[in-house]
Amino acid sequence: MLNIREQIEEAERKILSPRACLSVNSRGRQRPEQPHAIRTAFQRDRDRIIHSKSFRRLKHKTQVFLSPFGDHYRTRLTHTLEVSQIARTIARALRLNEDLTEAIALGHDLGHTPFGHAGEETLNQLLPGGFRHYEQSLRVVDKLEYDGKGLNLTYEVRDGIVKHSKGRGQIIDDDPEDMPETLEGQVVRVSDVIAYVNHDLDDALRAGIIKEEQIPGQITDILGKLHATRIDRLVMDVVESSLKVRLERIAMSARIYQALVDLRDFLYEKVYFNPVAREDLNKTRKVIKELFEYLKEHPEGMVKEYPRGDPLERRVADFIAGMTDGYALAIYKRIFLPDVKF
Repeated sequence: MLNIREQIEEAERKILSPRACLSVNSRGRQRPEQPHAIRTAFQRDRDRIIHSKSFRRLKHKTQVFLSPFGDHYRTRLTHTLEVSQIARTIARALRLNEDLTEAIALGHDLGHTPFGHAGEETLNQLLPGGFRHYEQSLRVVDKLEYDGKGLNLTYEVRDGIVKHSKGRGQIIDDDPEDMPETLEGQVVRVSDVIAYVNHDLDDALRAGIIKEEQIPGQITDILGKLHATRIDRLVMDVVESSLKVRLERIAMSARIYQALVDLRDFLYEKVYFNPVAREDLNKTRKVIKELFEYLKEHPEGMVKEYPRGDPLERRVADFIAGMTDGYALAIYKRIFLPDVKF
């Protein structure tokens, strides 16, 4: 008699697309484990990510705006949840593996620094060899969680996490080496951009950084003027275009893809590099730089000794990248500012 996990795996064979990544076909984990009685390999990965410390810390990490006044601005955690929702919608429509898709989506930004991209840019300048959040996300799940033991995730989830982004590079890359191996990973890569360009635009409008009339007409004409309309149009295009190419890859039509790229470029120009939006974030560069230099000289009691064999600078970067915004500021205050009581 089949146990519950085996029944789920059998249902995947019957229901999912031939192009989907079945749980039973996973290339496995770095350290072999006994299969679970009721959860597939990808379900276990999703659960491990959700219960990790790094996932919980996302709720106090900046997405775009540092400590905004208002309850409705996105954080790195709400961004992650929006990516997961969009990716699961696409995966279900294409009959791909939702559990694998969700696990990649929930884990894709675990390596993000405090203070958003300003934090990443600063660590990238300080750390020999550079710092990239997608590589750090893989490092988190492989080497840092569970006191250095890592989460021991499957190959497919790890591949999707490390290849979910190339910054301002191609969203759907022509080079297969730069794209996730699974369609589920490719879905997350596209969903990440769909999520952030739309919610960052929404937050920028709410903050008064930009106005509706500033959004180029060629973008709103194609994608729509409303937040929900834009997301729906992008999701529908991904589904329809991917089906047209018989799921040989995750695809978009040329017209919609260009509108998505144009919207991303608009946000970089008007929001991400806007002096008003970056005023406080630019101050945080000093915080991260001085913390980095101090911790290299005084790692005792704060910087972890694992992963063993890794240079101190690399482990200092691990410690800083894992901080929430508030923790980074609190540590900075404790180290550099006098404790004055009036």
